[in-house]
Amino acid sequence: MTDASKKHMKGKILFTVIALGGLALCQLGSYLIETHTVRNAPIRVFDFLYVTHVRNMGGIFGIFQGKGWIFALISVLLIVALTIYVYRSYFNTFEYFLFGLIVAGGSSNILDRIVYGSVIDFIDVRGIAFWQYIFNTADVMIHIGVWPLLIYSFFNPEENDVPETQENI
Repeated sequence: MTDASKKHMKGKILFTVIALGGLALCQLGSYLIETHTVRNAPIRVFDFLYVTHVRNMGGIFGIFQGKGWIFALISVLLIVALTIYVYRSYFNTFEYFLFGLIVAGGSSNILDRIVYGSVIDFIDVRGIAFWQYIFNTADVMIHIGVWPLLIYSFFNPEENDVPETQENI
């Protein structure tokens, strides 16, 4: 096994560990909110931060309420496609980590829909103009994965090329 192959094998392991560990962390959060808080009863943490247990029966920003199954189906397809893409491609450690966060968050929201019938949201940030949304740790993981990955891809567009070896020449 070449050094490049070993590096990418380690990256795929990192991706898997982050995806599964993040999924477990997000699901722990959903479970604790579901079992230890009252729905729609804000708990003040700081002046700007509350824990408010709400159910999202729709999609992002609460759109299409009652149609969560559509988002679950689309999300399953996207997570499967993204996972296949990651396992078949070559990335650096940073990118494997970010892809792991995206898969963790997406998978957790899917699992929330399956286990609880909706996504459990609870992070309630207040005092921001025009902001009234409540979200969860899975959403945070998705955003922490997507935005740096997009920005990074603009500055390193060709870095993901497969390393040249005798097999692919």
